[in-house]
Amino acid sequence: MDTTALWLTLRLAALTTIILLLLGLPMAWWLANTRWRGRFLVDALIALPLVLPPTVLGFYLLMATGPGSPLGSAYESVVGRRLPFTFEGILLASVLFNLPFAIRPFTAAFMAIEPRWLEASWCLGESRLRTFMRIVLPLSWPGVLTGVVLTFAHCVGEFGVVLMVGGNIPGVTRTLSISIYDDVQALDYATAGQTSLWLLLFSFVALCGTYALGRRGLPL
Repeated sequence: MDTTALWLTLRLAALTTIILLLLGLPMAWWLANTRWRGRFLVDALIALPLVLPPTVLGFYLLMATGPGSPLGSAYESVVGRRLPFTFEGILLASVLFNLPFAIRPFTAAFMAIEPRWLEASWCLGESRLRTFMRIVLPLSWPGVLTGVVLTFAHCVGEFGVVLMVGGNIPGVTRTLSISIYDDVQALDYATAGQTSLWLLLFSFVALCGTYALGRRGLPL
Protein backbone atom coordinates (compact mmCIF):
# COMPACT_ATOMS: atom_id res chain seq x y z
CA MET A 1 0.00 0.00 0.00
CA ASP A 2 1.16 3.54 -0.79
CA THR A 3 1.59 4.99 2.71
CA THR A 4 2.05 8.53 1.37
CA ALA A 5 -1.29 8.29 -0.43
CA LEU A 6 -2.83 6.79 2.71
CA TRP A 7 -1.81 9.67 4.97
CA LEU A 8 -2.83 12.25 2.37
CA THR A 9 -6.24 10.56 2.07
CA LEU A 10 -6.74 10.52 5.84
CA ARG A 11 -5.68 14.18 6.06
CA LEU A 12 -8.10 15.13 3.28
CA ALA A 13 -10.96 13.18 4.87
CA ALA A 14 -10.30 14.60 8.34
CA LEU A 15 -10.15 18.23 7.17
CA THR A 16 -13.22 17.80 4.97
CA THR A 17 -15.17 16.32 7.89
CA ILE A 18 -14.12 19.11 10.27
CA ILE A 19 -15.03 21.84 7.79
CA LEU A 20 -18.42 20.31 7.03
CA LEU A 21 -19.11 19.82 10.73
CA LEU A 22 -18.47 23.51 11.40
CA LEU A 23 -20.35 24.76 8.34
CA GLY A 24 -22.97 22.04 8.13
CA LEU A 25 -24.44 22.31 11.63
CA PRO A 26 -25.69 25.92 11.30
CA MET A 27 -26.81 25.28 7.72
CA ALA A 28 -28.72 22.15 8.76
CA TRP A 29 -30.27 23.99 11.71
CA TRP A 30 -31.52 26.68 9.35
CA LEU A 31 -32.93 24.09 6.94
CA ALA A 32 -34.69 22.30 9.79
CA ASN A 33 -36.38 25.47 11.06
CA THR A 34 -36.86 27.81 8.12
CA ARG A 35 -40.30 28.44 6.65
CA TRP A 36 -38.94 30.02 3.49
CA ARG A 37 -40.85 28.75 0.47
CA GLY A 38 -37.66 28.51 -1.57
CA ARG A 39 -36.08 26.03 0.79
CA PHE A 40 -36.49 23.26 -1.79
CA LEU A 41 -33.99 25.08 -4.00
CA VAL A 42 -31.35 24.93 -1.26
CA ASP A 43 -32.20 21.27 -0.60
CA ALA A 44 -31.81 20.46 -4.30
CA LEU A 45 -28.51 22.35 -4.53
CA ILE A 46 -27.10 20.51 -1.52
CA ALA A 47 -28.27 17.11 -2.80
CA LEU A 48 -26.95 17.74 -6.33
CA PRO A 49 -23.65 15.85 -5.78
CA LEU A 50 -25.69 12.69 -5.08
CA VAL A 51 -26.82 12.52 -8.72
CA LEU A 52 -24.22 14.65 -10.51
CA PRO A 53 -21.30 12.71 -12.05
CA PRO A 54 -18.10 13.55 -10.10
CA THR A 55 -16.30 14.44 -13.32
CA VAL A 56 -18.93 17.07 -14.12
CA LEU A 57 -18.53 18.71 -10.72
CA GLY A 58 -14.76 18.46 -11.08
CA PHE A 59 -14.87 20.07 -14.53
CA TYR A 60 -16.89 23.06 -13.34
CA LEU A 61 -14.66 23.48 -10.30
CA LEU A 62 -11.62 23.36 -12.53
CA MET A 63 -13.10 26.09 -14.71
CA ALA A 64 -14.23 28.16 -11.71
CA THR A 65 -10.83 28.06 -9.98
CA GLY A 66 -8.56 28.22 -13.02
CA PRO A 67 -6.24 31.18 -13.67
CA GLY A 68 -8.70 32.70 -16.14
CA SER A 69 -11.56 32.88 -13.63
CA PRO A 70 -12.16 35.70 -11.09
CA LEU A 71 -11.89 33.28 -8.16
CA GLY A 72 -8.75 31.66 -9.50
CA SER A 73 -7.11 35.01 -10.24
CA ALA A 74 -7.98 36.37 -6.78
CA TYR A 75 -6.63 33.24 -5.07
CA GLU A 76 -3.40 33.35 -7.08
CA SER A 77 -2.85 37.03 -6.34
CA VAL A 78 -3.27 36.47 -2.59
CA VAL A 79 -1.57 33.10 -2.12
CA GLY A 80 0.91 33.26 -4.96
CA ARG A 81 -0.02 29.96 -6.62
CA ARG A 82 -2.93 28.46 -8.50
CA LEU A 83 -5.69 26.53 -6.77
CA PRO A 84 -6.12 23.61 -9.19
CA PHE A 85 -3.73 20.66 -8.81
CA THR A 86 -2.99 21.51 -5.18
CA PHE A 87 -4.11 19.98 -1.89
CA GLU A 88 -6.22 23.06 -1.20
CA GLY A 89 -7.96 22.54 -4.53
CA ILE A 90 -8.96 18.95 -3.82
CA LEU A 91 -10.01 19.99 -0.30
CA LEU A 92 -12.45 22.53 -1.78
CA ALA A 93 -13.74 19.91 -4.21
CA SER A 94 -14.11 17.37 -1.42
CA VAL A 95 -16.08 19.77 0.78
CA LEU A 96 -18.54 20.58 -2.01
CA PHE A 97 -18.85 16.96 -3.11
CA ASN A 98 -19.59 15.75 0.43
CA LEU A 99 -22.17 18.40 1.36
CA PRO A 100 -25.20 16.08 1.25
CA PHE A 101 -23.50 13.34 3.26
CA ALA A 102 -23.11 15.74 6.19
CA ILE A 103 -26.03 18.14 5.97
CA ARG A 104 -28.83 15.65 5.24
CA PRO A 105 -28.26 13.54 8.41
CA PHE A 106 -27.74 16.71 10.46
CA THR A 107 -31.03 18.17 9.19
CA ALA A 108 -32.96 14.94 9.78
CA ALA A 109 -31.70 14.78 13.36
CA PHE A 110 -32.65 18.40 14.07
CA MET A 111 -36.13 17.97 12.60
CA ALA A 112 -36.76 14.98 14.88
CA ILE A 113 -36.42 17.13 18.02
CA GLU A 114 -39.69 18.05 19.76
CA PRO A 115 -40.15 21.85 19.38
CA ARG A 116 -41.75 22.12 22.83
CA TRP A 117 -38.44 21.24 24.46
CA LEU A 118 -36.76 24.17 22.75
CA GLU A 119 -39.61 26.52 23.66
CA ALA A 120 -39.38 25.41 27.28
CA SER A 121 -35.67 26.20 27.31
CA TRP A 122 -36.28 29.66 25.87
CA CYS A 123 -39.05 30.32 28.40
CA LEU A 124 -36.60 29.49 31.19
CA GLY A 125 -34.34 32.27 29.97
CA GLU A 126 -31.76 30.25 28.02
CA SER A 127 -30.35 31.87 24.90
CA ARG A 128 -30.70 30.22 21.52
CA LEU A 129 -26.98 29.36 21.49
CA ARG A 130 -27.09 27.73 24.93
CA THR A 131 -30.27 25.90 23.96
CA PHE A 132 -28.54 24.58 20.87
CA MET A 133 -25.48 23.45 22.82
CA ARG A 134 -27.31 22.00 25.84
CA ILE A 135 -30.52 20.67 24.28
CA VAL A 136 -30.23 20.27 20.52
CA LEU A 137 -26.79 18.69 20.21
CA PRO A 138 -27.22 16.13 23.02
CA LEU A 139 -30.56 15.02 21.55
CA SER A 140 -29.33 14.87 17.97
CA TRP A 141 -25.86 13.38 18.47
CA PRO A 142 -26.66 10.08 16.63
CA GLY A 143 -27.57 12.04 13.49
CA VAL A 144 -24.56 14.31 13.81
CA LEU A 145 -22.28 11.31 14.27
CA THR A 146 -23.90 9.61 11.28
CA GLY A 147 -23.10 12.62 9.12
CA VAL A 148 -19.52 12.67 10.36
CA VAL A 149 -19.00 8.97 9.65
CA LEU A 150 -20.61 9.15 6.20
CA THR A 151 -18.59 12.21 5.24
CA PHE A 152 -15.27 10.74 6.34
CA ALA A 153 -15.93 7.34 4.73
CA HIS A 154 -17.16 8.81 1.44
CA CYS A 155 -14.19 11.17 1.27
CA VAL A 156 -11.74 8.29 1.69
CA GLY A 157 -13.08 6.65 -1.47
CA GLU A 158 -13.32 9.73 -3.70
CA PHE A 159 -11.86 9.41 -7.19
CA GLY A 160 -13.43 11.36 -10.05
CA VAL A 161 -13.70 14.82 -8.55
CA VAL A 162 -10.24 14.58 -6.95
CA LEU A 163 -8.64 13.44 -10.20
CA MET A 164 -10.30 16.23 -12.19
CA VAL A 165 -9.34 19.04 -9.82
CA GLY A 166 -6.06 17.72 -8.42
CA GLY A 167 -4.64 15.41 -11.03
CA ASN A 168 -2.23 12.72 -9.87
CA ILE A 169 0.67 14.36 -8.04
CA PRO A 170 2.39 12.05 -5.50
CA GLY A 171 2.38 13.53 -2.01
CA VAL A 172 0.12 16.40 -3.06
CA THR A 173 -3.10 15.12 -4.67
CA ARG A 174 -2.57 11.38 -5.12
CA THR A 175 -5.12 9.68 -2.86
CA LEU A 176 -5.66 5.96 -2.24
CA SER A 177 -8.32 5.61 -4.92
CA ILE A 178 -6.01 7.17 -7.50
CA SER A 179 -3.19 4.95 -6.24
CA ILE A 180 -5.34 1.88 -6.97
CA TYR A 181 -5.99 3.17 -10.48
CA ASP A 182 -2.26 3.66 -11.06
CA ASP A 183 -1.46 0.17 -9.78
CA VAL A 184 -4.00 -1.37 -12.15
CA GLN A 185 -2.61 0.65 -15.04
CA ALA A 186 0.86 -0.68 -14.14
CA LEU A 187 -0.54 -4.26 -13.95
CA ASP A 188 0.39 -4.40 -10.27
CA TYR A 189 -2.75 -6.27 -9.31
CA ALA A 190 -1.35 -7.52 -6.00
CA THR A 191 -0.86 -4.02 -4.58
CA ALA A 192 -4.15 -2.83 -6.07
CA GLY A 193 -5.94 -5.78 -4.51
CA GLN A 194 -4.39 -5.18 -1.10
CA THR A 195 -5.38 -1.50 -1.06
CA SER A 196 -8.85 -2.28 -2.38
CA LEU A 197 -9.38 -4.87 0.34
CA TRP A 198 -8.53 -2.36 3.07
CA LEU A 199 -10.92 0.19 1.57
CA LEU A 200 -13.63 -2.46 1.27
CA LEU A 201 -13.28 -3.41 4.94
CA PHE A 202 -13.22 0.24 6.00
CA SER A 203 -16.36 1.02 4.00
CA PHE A 204 -18.17 -2.01 5.42
CA VAL A 205 -17.33 -1.05 9.01
CA ALA A 206 -18.40 2.57 8.35
CA LEU A 207 -21.74 1.43 6.94
CA CYS A 208 -22.31 -0.95 9.85
CA GLY A 209 -21.78 1.96 12.23
CA THR A 210 -24.11 4.17 10.22
CA TYR A 211 -26.93 1.63 10.18
CA ALA A 212 -26.43 0.94 13.87
CA LEU A 213 -27.02 4.63 14.53
CA GLY A 214 -30.04 4.51 12.20
CA ARG A 215 -31.65 1.93 14.47
CA ARG A 216 -31.96 4.66 17.08
CA GLY A 217 -34.83 6.02 15.04
CA LEU A 218 -33.02 8.48 12.77
CA PRO A 219 -33.92 8.43 9.08
CA LEU A 220 -30.91 7.94 6.78
